[in-house]
Amino acid sequence: MSFDRGAEWHRWDPHIHAPGTLREDRYGGDWDGYIAAIENATPAIQALGITDYGVTTTYQRVMAEKAAGRLKGVDLIFPNVELRLDVATVRGNFVNLHLLVSPEDPNHIGELNRFLQRIEFRRAGKDTYACTPEDLIRLGRAVDQNIKDDSIALSHGIGQFKANLNQLMDVYRDMDWVQRNVIVAVAGGADGSSGIREAADATVREGIQRAAHVIFSANPIDREFWLGRGKESSESIIEFYGALKPCLWGCDAHEIARVGKPDLNRLCWLKGKPSFDTLHQALIDPERAYVGQVPPSGASPSMVIDTVTISNAPWAQTSVVRLNPGLVAIIGARGSGKTALADVIATGCDCYTAYDDNSFLGRAQELLSGAKVTVAWQDAHETTTRDLADPFKRDADSYERARYLSQQFVEDLCSIRGMPRLISEIERVIFEAHPAIDRDGAADFRELLDLRAGVYRQARRQEEINLASVSDQIGIELEKSRQVAGLDEQISGKEKLIAGLVRDRDALIPKVASKTGERLHELTAAAETVRGYIRHFSSRLAAIAALGVEVADIRKNQAPDGLRDLKERNRPAGFKEDEWQLFLLTFSGDVDKSIRDQTATAETNLAAWKGKKPQSPVHDGSFIGADAKLEKLPLAVLEAEIERLGGILLQDEAVAKRLQ
Repeated sequence: MSFDRGAEWHRWDPHIHAPGTLREDRYGGDWDGYIAAIENATPAIQALGITDYGVTTTYQRVMAEKAAGRLKGVDLIFPNVELRLDVATVRGNFVNLHLLVSPEDPNHIGELNRFLQRIEFRRAGKDTYACTPEDLIRLGRAVDQNIKDDSIALSHGIGQFKANLNQLMDVYRDMDWVQRNVIVAVAGGADGSSGIREAADATVREGIQRAAHVIFSANPIDREFWLGRGKESSESIIEFYGALKPCLWGCDAHEIARVGKPDLNRLCWLKGKPSFDTLHQALIDPERAYVGQVPPSGASPSMVIDTVTISNAPWAQTSVVRLNPGLVAIIGARGSGKTALADVIATGCDCYTAYDDNSFLGRAQELLSGAKVTVAWQDAHETTTRDLADPFKRDADSYERARYLSQQFVEDLCSIRGMPRLISEIERVIFEAHPAIDRDGAADFRELLDLRAGVYRQARRQEEINLASVSDQIGIELEKSRQVAGLDEQISGKEKLIAGLVRDRDALIPKVASKTGERLHELTAAAETVRGYIRHFSSRLAAIAALGVEVADIRKNQAPDGLRDLKERNRPAGFKEDEWQLFLLTFSGDVDKSIRDQTATAETNLAAWKGKKPQSPVHDGSFIGADAKLEKLPLAVLEAEIERLGGILLQDEAVAKRLQ
């Protein structure tokens, strides 16, 4: 016993003419060659829509061939009656309409002809003709009275017959059998609704498309449009055209060379059994119809399970389970074996991890001795066989071929301890929900997150560094603010100390009023001012020297280290070595020249303010002229004069040294 696999994709050809078709018949009556071409088609055709213009004669002949033992691989054959509407296309042809008829009713031919009998063509100012062989023959002879042969008249008549859509749809809605068993299709190409392009005919085109249940088109753009994935949304199409519509396609063969060979190898596929009910299902779910060289596939064949076989297990009433490629759930009543089947499949896929008291393999140990599971993969090149009694025993080269989320796994996932795994699973689902083209080549969620958020994370880290720096600066400023009171006290103390020292100095100078004493006071004050200049330029020279050392360190160490760190953090950027050199931090100008110039200026000023001790007086034994500006003189000159005057006023050598 084995289960039915369920809905699968099968090849259909809903639009194929047969020998004897009323128009453009190029078969030459070769029925055997025609039937053989269908039987030998690759991939195999399992559903056929035998097409003819207004009649079912060729369909009935194909059914006779089927009854005689031919077309054994074809499970469904149904009539496709092709009519032309009285609406012209830009090519000068007329829009083709198709009536796809269910063959399930044994009297479907009679009911179909009763429907066709009520479809009329009114010849301008002449007569009205029904879509029956008799009236079509009559129409052909009325147009060309020289025609004597009935078959020629029939072909000529169907070439003249044009149905009116409104009248046809009125009859369609008036007959219950037709509504249940006939599907209306319209060609979507240049000989169909798309061929009606004049702006004035837009209403006519839209009316035809609303009336049709199916669009005959192999154009992928048309399929996307009628599925609501094109320029119009699905809601708009449903509101305006009544429903989403499946797109079908056939070879439209009129000769043996074209049988089963549509243009561009665009084959027609429907998901479901080769039955007319599948076509009805496609009207509800147009995704079940597809036109392309191969049917849609959700995964590589090597990763899709074809069958699961349980051997040496008398308890397994269904020993062979055929899985559908689109399997999404195992359903059944409590105790029907859902968990058992899931555990068995997981074992065959080397992904079983739920060995506990709640699992089937854990509870059924005494029944599993010798039982094995064999998993066959869809590509038919590989099978895996595993021992059910020891689901963890695996080959050295085995690997997990599936992901098994057992009931225990789900329970753990929803618990507190399972939160990290739950987050990981959510991330996996989010990643897999992204189309491959939007994943930027990432292999998993974390890698994609790093790609998308990396620049923002880097910017955030940089802002954090900047905030920390600003915070440190604020802390420093606050600390300085707290030190102000103490510094004010120190300044006050220093000022008092200086005042005391000035008094002490003045006390050393004789109190006898004399020009020499006053001069000594002036020289002492000027010398203190000049010492301040010298301290300024000495400090400046030290700072310039320290700046030069730091510049050299930036060039030699900091900038290269920074470039190495930058390259390491941004290696995926893919810059070449010579391109990375452009990112080496450097100075915008000639800082070396600036340092040299500033050093030279400071040294010149420092040397000038220091000066050299004079060797001889310049006026009346003094080293300084009477009208000289003392605060503009070098310190050496001032100190020489202070020493000379001190020697005159201070006879005690110890007192002179203290004054100096």
